[in-house]
Amino acid sequence: MVWDSLLPALLLLNVVTTHAPQELPVAGSLTAALALPLVWRRRAPLTVFGAVTAAAFVQWLMDVPLPADIALLVALYTAAANSGRRGTLVAGAVVEAGVLLACLRWTTGGAFLTPFIAVTAMAVAAAVLGVNVRTTRAYLAALEERAARLEHEQEQQARLAVAEERTRITREMHDIVTHNLSVMVALTDAAVYAQHRSPDRTTAAMLQVSETGRQALTDMRRSLGILRTDEPDAERHPLPGIAQLEALADQMSAAGLPTRLDVHGGHTHIPATAQLTVYRLVQEALTNALKHTPTGTHAKVRIRCSTGTVTVDVTDNGPCPPPPAATPSGHGIPGMRERSAAYGGTLQAGPLPGGGWGVRTRLLLGSSGAASA
Repeated sequence: MVWDSLLPALLLLNVVTTHAPQELPVAGSLTAALALPLVWRRRAPLTVFGAVTAAAFVQWLMDVPLPADIALLVALYTAAANSGRRGTLVAGAVVEAGVLLACLRWTTGGAFLTPFIAVTAMAVAAAVLGVNVRTTRAYLAALEERAARLEHEQEQQARLAVAEERTRITREMHDIVTHNLSVMVALTDAAVYAQHRSPDRTTAAMLQVSETGRQALTDMRRSLGILRTDEPDAERHPLPGIAQLEALADQMSAAGLPTRLDVHGGHTHIPATAQLTVYRLVQEALTNALKHTPTGTHAKVRIRCSTGTVTVDVTDNGPCPPPPAATPSGHGIPGMRERSAAYGGTLQAGPLPGGGWGVRTRLLLGSSGAASA
């Protein structure tokens, strides 16, 4: 308001210093009516424009030309900068009508066209300047809104990434803990059973328990990303993949589930994340078979690798199907389905026609899910 008060003050000072005392009451009153509303032009632009226009019309009726008519241009600029296209056109038309009336009354010597064009050009310039200011404001507001929206979306994506990472770690920890504990329990039971009959087998079983426990700790540290710099490099081996399935089959055989592994096709071209998915699927399926089938059950793992797909097929000949799929709180089968779906695969898990249980899926290496995984 202080800035907007400068022009009215200058116009009032001009009328006081340039008019005779007998003309001052009328000229000062009209100047005040034209200029003082400009102080509030930012708060109520259209109302101020109407007040200034009304004062200018009264001035025209009284036939008193004043320099304060410049207030009309300022009011027009403000109206154009703060109203829409329709308001700008109406305000421009009103000012142009006033320009025509003023030129008809106050031009002398037949010189109508030149003043009319000059004042019209000033009115158009004021309107155009106001429209440009309004457009710039709208553009900047849109940029600010877009920046705020992008920031909000980035925050949402960050939260989703954290949630996905937590889900991934939870799934990894479930697979690691469930598998290794199941193997350790089976080995411990075998060691207790054979401690009197075959001390050598008991010692071997307990050594296998120790090795399984160390492997579980290593996998947990790697999955949680908390490997310390002072740990030996041997603890930092790559993520398990298809090459480690043979060791997994030997481990399951030692735990009491004889497992046969058949791998067809080369797997060196398969990404590490896809190989980890294959390893976890086989690990979960064999762990379920170890926990839910009686002694004497055999398992078979068949892996077929091609250029764009990997087929995983795990079966056992147990007399009854394992119950994890029927357990609402279980995470084994749902976890395997999520891993498979990440690579565009559909997991099939259920009893086999000839007896036993089977788990089968095919991972699509070129699917969009693989990229998101």
